[in-house]
Amino acid sequence: MHLIPLAAEFKIDVTAFMSEKPSNPSEAVTSAWTSIMRARERLFAAIEADLKAAGMPPLAWYDVLWELARSQDGKLRPYEIEERTLLAQYNLSRLLDRLEKEGLVRREVFAEDGRGRWVVMSDAGRKLRERMWIVYAKSIETHIGCKLAENEAKAIAGLLDRFL
Repeated sequence: MHLIPLAAEFKIDVTAFMSEKPSNPSEAVTSAWTSIMRARERLFAAIEADLKAAGMPPLAWYDVLWELARSQDGKLRPYEIEERTLLAQYNLSRLLDRLEKEGLVRREVFAEDGRGRWVVMSDAGRKLRERMWIVYAKSIETHIGCKLAENEAKAIAGLLDRFL
């Protein structure tokens, strides 16, 4: 079925919808967007560089290990890790394979259905996350904390929370 007949069936005026001119964001909104994206890229690169200089793995490893540490019983299903991190499913699968190969996590059968798997953090994973946090925390303070007063950090966090 084509779009126009389907729209007509549901009494949707597609031509009116398609001809509406979208509203453009204000200059201030566009500037905010650009600043958020530039800051994210620069801060991410700086933190990744600090981790690398300290001989640590990438930040994505920390993110997965942190989510496992925060979870009940130190285990999550892969889709739960995906929901809690910024990793796409295909990247997460490869990362979990790598973390498992390094002995930082293990996969266990999900008892309720036997098909799914838990991702469980190992003691080595806990220790690595703790070592990474030392570098990561210093990096956050160096690149962000020392440039903001406490009230400014709270204000930024509050504003950004609107998007989450």
